[in-house]
Amino acid sequence: MGSKIEQVASFKEAMGNYPTGVTVVTAFDADKKPMGLTVNSFASVSLEPLLILWSIDKRVSTYSDFLDAEKFSVNILAADQSELCTLFSSRVADRFSQCDWKESDLNLPVLSNSLAVLQCKTVQQIEAGDHTILIGEVLDIQNESKEPLLYHRRTIGAIPEEFYG
Repeated sequence: MGSKIEQVASFKEAMGNYPTGVTVVTAFDADKKPMGLTVNSFASVSLEPLLILWSIDKRVSTYSDFLDAEKFSVNILAADQSELCTLFSSRVADRFSQCDWKESDLNLPVLSNSLAVLQCKTVQQIEAGDHTILIGEVLDIQNESKEPLLYHRRTIGAIPEEFYG
């Protein structure tokens, strides 16, 4: 199977060939400061109760803050929001000053104009290698009629119009 470096490169290539949606997970830290990061490790888990999951790298600067947060929002990005994907994956200190957002009725930071927003309470955390999986129970769902932003082969973008025929 090759060296560890070759295995990691092969794994990244295989996963990069699997198209995913793009989300920005947001929450407030203990000081009520909004925090967020770009995440494509997002999936549904259960319909009864409504559960979703996402994973966070243990090396992320907000790692402990997200683990301590009781609630979070998953902002599923629309095709016209690639700049938010880039912003929330950057090292910019105050990301929220550079985007449109509001505090929701559930006291969570929510990005404006997203394809969908799932507001969740954290119900379980599972350590998995160099990441932790956070499972959330969905408390509120907002949907918009928009096209999704996708990540495929290390590129972000929309589904080509010709796909819809």
